[in-house]
Amino acid sequence: MAVILLTGFEPFDGAERNPSADAVNAVAVDYEGPHELVIATLPVAFESSAQRLRALIARHAPDVVICTGLAGGSAHVAVERIGVNLMDARIPDNDGAQPIDVPSEAGGPEARFSTLPVKHLVQVIDAAGIPARSSLSAGSYVCNHVLYTVLGAVRPDAVAGFVHLPWSTATAPSVSPHLSEEQLARAVRLVVDHALDAETKEPGGSIW
Repeated sequence: MAVILLTGFEPFDGAERNPSADAVNAVAVDYEGPHELVIATLPVAFESSAQRLRALIARHAPDVVICTGLAGGSAHVAVERIGVNLMDARIPDNDGAQPIDVPSEAGGPEARFSTLPVKHLVQVIDAAGIPARSSLSAGSYVCNHVLYTVLGAVRPDAVAGFVHLPWSTATAPSVSPHLSEEQLARAVRLVVDHALDAETKEPGGSIW
């Protein structure tokens, strides 16, 4: 039995809810295994999100860490491939910090790659009728900082990565793209269920 740490974010930028935390909580309600699922809501703040995440990893020693966050304006579930060593905030975080062109980790590598089976997960989510894609940029706000942080904090044999979610129907500002709360929770559950799958390769050797 693996230990899976699944996180979402608190609301930010004036929103009353964050669909990532909503989806994580919905998954936890129905989850019955086979693995141990630990959930948490992270603050939308550079320093405290990293501190909270490191504390959770130290406490639970997870085999898998799946972090989720909001990508407002997107119409897809996006499985991120890369976290970059950069904090460049368009708006202040919930603690009032607004770093500009500051590394997430002084002296750290320029980028860290997700160890989730990214393209396989995209295929699984899309096959369930939920629009999904892989993404080469998690931005430069707290979501990217969390992705970069988690990839440096987990033990070498652990699997970790980040999934961006669009607005839910209930939380979307007018005219913004969105998916239903059920679709978002289903997408996150599929990532939980398939995070330990091997990446699938076609006969020619290319990854889907």
